[in-house]
Amino acid sequence: MKKAAVVLVLLSLAACGQQSALGLKPGQTLPPAPYGRADKPAASELLTTPTIAIPERSVELRTRSEERQDDPFDLPPPEAPQPDPASSPTTAASGQSE
Repeated sequence: MKKAAVVLVLLSLAACGQQSALGLKPGQTLPPAPYGRADKPAASELLTTPTIAIPERSVELRTRSEERQDDPFDLPPPEAPQPDPASSPTTAASGQSE
């Protein structure tokens, strides 16, 4: 019984969807013309994606695992400098004669 009610609710919600062309609401206007362009673009122009915005597909040509080449720039981080015991302030203070 519950399953039938859930299916009925889902079907009724799916039937509510309306497919129509996008458009402006009454009283709305298109955005202003872009900087450097004299005329306003039409709504269809604004909805089309420019070619530069669509990335090309990169196809991986490798079909099996391969060892990576040695990267000369993959260096370990530098080690932290060790404090010099001769120049530490505690040694200089304790080394004074009294």
